[in-house]
Amino acid sequence: MSEKYISIQNARVNNLKNVSIKIPKNKLTVITGLSGSGKSSLAFDTIYAEGQRRYAESLSAYARQFMDIQDKPDVDEIHGLSPTIAIDQKNLSQNPRSTVGTVTEIYDYLRLLFARLGVQYDPKTNTPVVHYSAGEICELIRKKIPKEGKIIVLSPFVKAQTIKPKGLITNIEQSGYKTVRVNGIFLSLTDIKKYRFDAEKQYDIDAVIGEITSGKKLNIPDFVDRALELSNGFLLILNEETGEEELYSTVAYSPKTGHIFDPIEPRSFSFNSPYGACARCTGLGYTLDVDTDLVIPNPRLTLAEGAIQPWTRIVGNQQYYQQLIEIVAAANDFSVHTPVEKLPKTVMDILYFGTGEKQYTSGQKQIAFEGIVPNLVTRHGETDSEYIRKEIEQYMRETVCPSCEGKRLKESSRFVRIGDYGIGDIVAFSVDEALRFFAPQNKGGLSPAIAKEHTAISVPIMKEIHERLLNLKSVGLPYLSLDRSVTTLSGGEAQRIRLSTQLSTGLTDVIYILDEPSVGLHPKDNNQLIDTLKNLRDLGNTVIVVEHDQATIEAADFVVDVGPGAGMYGGEIIASGTAAQIKKQPNSITGQYLSGKREIATPKKYRKGSGERIEITGARTFNLKNIDVSFPLGTFICVTGVSGSGKSSLVIDTLARALAKKFYRAKAEPGPHTSI
Repeated sequence: MSEKYISIQNARVNNLKNVSIKIPKNKLTVITGLSGSGKSSLAFDTIYAEGQRRYAESLSAYARQFMDIQDKPDVDEIHGLSPTIAIDQKNLSQNPRSTVGTVTEIYDYLRLLFARLGVQYDPKTNTPVVHYSAGEICELIRKKIPKEGKIIVLSPFVKAQTIKPKGLITNIEQSGYKTVRVNGIFLSLTDIKKYRFDAEKQYDIDAVIGEITSGKKLNIPDFVDRALELSNGFLLILNEETGEEELYSTVAYSPKTGHIFDPIEPRSFSFNSPYGACARCTGLGYTLDVDTDLVIPNPRLTLAEGAIQPWTRIVGNQQYYQQLIEIVAAANDFSVHTPVEKLPKTVMDILYFGTGEKQYTSGQKQIAFEGIVPNLVTRHGETDSEYIRKEIEQYMRETVCPSCEGKRLKESSRFVRIGDYGIGDIVAFSVDEALRFFAPQNKGGLSPAIAKEHTAISVPIMKEIHERLLNLKSVGLPYLSLDRSVTTLSGGEAQRIRLSTQLSTGLTDVIYILDEPSVGLHPKDNNQLIDTLKNLRDLGNTVIVVEHDQATIEAADFVVDVGPGAGMYGGEIIASGTAAQIKKQPNSITGQYLSGKREIATPKKYRKGSGERIEITGARTFNLKNIDVSFPLGTFICVTGVSGSGKSSLVIDTLARALAKKFYRAKAEPGPHTSI
């Protein structure tokens, strides 16, 4: 029979003072108390650490060598532990390739959906590419056979190539075919041997596989198989009477441009794989480009005084570059002793982008001047020194990849569609928008674009996607886009995403430990989060939450108040029980605030400030709609609003970045705005 409690005897981890407590299993428990009182020491450093250690000890010695095994916590004994999972506020990943879609597995299901049901389009013509199975080609040929006359089956084994006669004749003899067509002219093997090929001219050569008439249809499959094998998937049919030709293929190709496309596979949509990633940005969605403002941060300096900062800071060849600049200046009629801000644009273009193939004499050498920008790009790409690479990156900014426009995928993958939508269009949706898009009854969504014969494939995949989207919404993240990089998420958002992935697993009899999941969440969305925690409990799990939020505390089945103070003054269990019981405990500071006996009073007077203001006009970062905002200086300002409304976009991504750039010459560009 399973134990009903997690029983802890004499825990002494960090500042805990021989803490003993019983926490009920299969309940929602909140551990609360002052900051630094020992809540995390009890939840994470004691319960979670011991649970993980016991799990690791159950594995083989070989498996344990690959694990970061935690030390045994300083506690006499713990009973009633189940497998333990911690969901804390550490970032999901520092990998810039990870997105909301990838960490929740939604993107994996989207890749599968597009690999099975997507239609490849030619990027140059925006028309669907064509490919058939061998059986479909046989049926198409049968429909083309005229009542009188015949069809010639050809295998186009040479396409627009220069010819070496000896190699060609050997190939034809080995293939066993007696007749070929060279640039539209039928020739026998004997004629080919006499034919004079121009070494600089390109030729199309087709092998004649056989002839089909209305009375001779049985050998069509044999002709098709032989033609496809010889030309690696291509076949031509020629109506002898009308001269009409049609090309069929088992590989995807564009009839208008003749371009051949790779088969569509799930890896075609992986920006972490060379099969799917954009070649320019290697799947990151952005490129590092040299910023000329960073290269010459102080235009009041002259070139002789070291105005070109990377050429004076980066170790190696400083003297060489200084001499080269002097030679280029003398040859192009400008002075290295003139402040950079007074040099004309034509001179600055020479400095930044070089003078092409023009040669300069340096000692006994002839050298070209490539320019500052190409020089830094080349050195950044070729250096093996991490120091040099990081140093050069100080003069570069991240910009949206001009090739894939931030969608991370190569061109052919971006032009695979279901209906009117590519995979890049779908991951740009917010969770709320994606939920509506994948809803079965939505006429403007994805379901109407899928043919009835394909629903057996699409329905189970879309069900998994829809379920994961619902989990994201239930933890208060309906505003996140699926292509959002996880490195840009707050600690609370990252934690709630991990919580949503646990909901998708459907595990039972697990101890979940969470660290303030309500951080950054508006009260409007708090009830959804609490319902999610209760659902996790109702699956048969024990949920332990370190939390200060009043609504979460009052919704808990069991509350543990740790205190009375912080650090060495904490580490004791002040009270435990239901929220109602905690409110009656006179020693519990948490209980006094919950009951209303103590409160944070609003000030009777507010600061008037200095009278000056920071005015932001036309802020358009992310979801901000060209707004104007005024911040009074010398005051304590609070910016609030529902989760995802644009608070961080305004304060962090627009105002803070603009101030950092102005006063500290920071690299990060502020979000789009008219003026500050």
